[in-house]
Amino acid sequence: MGELQGKTALVTGGTSGIGLAVVRRFAVEGAHVVVTGRDRAKLDAVQAELGDAVTPVVADSASLEQLDELFAVIAARGAGLDVVFANAGGGEFAALEDVTWQHFASTFETNVAGTVFTVQKALPLLRAGSSVVLTGSNIDVKGSPAFSVYAASKAAIRSFARSWAAELVDRKIRVNSVAPGPIATPGLSGLAGAPEQEEALLGGLAAGVPMKRLGTPEEIAEAVLYLASDRSSYVTGSELYVDGGASQI
Repeated sequence: MGELQGKTALVTGGTSGIGLAVVRRFAVEGAHVVVTGRDRAKLDAVQAELGDAVTPVVADSASLEQLDELFAVIAARGAGLDVVFANAGGGEFAALEDVTWQHFASTFETNVAGTVFTVQKALPLLRAGSSVVLTGSNIDVKGSPAFSVYAASKAAIRSFARSWAAELVDRKIRVNSVAPGPIATPGLSGLAGAPEQEEALLGGLAAGVPMKRLGTPEEIAEAVLYLASDRSSYVTGSELYVDGGASQI
């Protein structure tokens, strides 16, 4: 029996990187995973790999209309929800003097508003004993030049985990956040802006980690599984750093 056998999980932003690793891990553990993304072709690839273990839904977490359509699909399955991994998000570099309204608004719309309304709209479907896991970042306690808007959006995620854990404790719903450090994902590589800059960016990030390497999406998936499963039944309101010691040492 898997740790999530017979349970239904939602993973937003689940077609690559950390999200995809979590979808795979949850499926191995027996969950039926509703997975979202904005690219139909990538969702089709996830379903081709995992078959009936997943229900793919095209949805942008920053769109209230598409979130309504997503939760209508989940409700129609009639199985409710046991796990929500609110993972969809992203960011890009911008020094303070270069921050535009569009940069600020798009970051907070996706990372902050998308998380708020994903969890809000999941509430009617979440059963007692459910687990909500939010994707934060270890940057919420660090200073990083040219990444202040992203860092602030992830600090908001940390605050939500605390507040929602307090708010939902009487419903026996646990809320926690996972805080990755630099992880070898397409999203991280994309921050380089150009292929010739990628090696320097990734090498510099790895050098700043006490373990002297980037993490893997699979390592984050193990942490998310812990927070999603009954193994963490006495854990709520917490932030689990998975960053090779970068925020602690």
